[in-house]
Amino acid sequence: MVTRVPAVLLRHRIRIQPYRGDSAYGPTYGPPAEEVPALVDASPRMVRAPDGREVLAAATFIAGPDVDCPPGSRVTLPDGRNATALTVARHTAPGLPVPACTEVSCE
Repeated sequence: MVTRVPAVLLRHRIRIQPYRGDSAYGPTYGPPAEEVPALVDASPRMVRAPDGREVLAAATFIAGPDVDCPPGSRVTLPDGRNATALTVARHTAPGLPVPACTEVSCE
């Protein structure tokens, strides 16, 4: 039974600086993670942001189910572009032979 996305499919490396909240001086972030294995799709697509706006996501990536990337996190894509996480979806199917993963759309 497959429990997570096979590592062989996660061909790209990204860096995530997790969003931790707002302070008196603006948004705060955790320390940048080491390189995170991911599968990046750089084709644009429309997504709905947490505040309800429709936004054009510049990239979407799939990573392991335990990746720490809340909406608002800073993401450095494989080509060096910096992006902000818009939506985060954790896909799980307990008891089914499908991989668990986290899907993140970035602007």
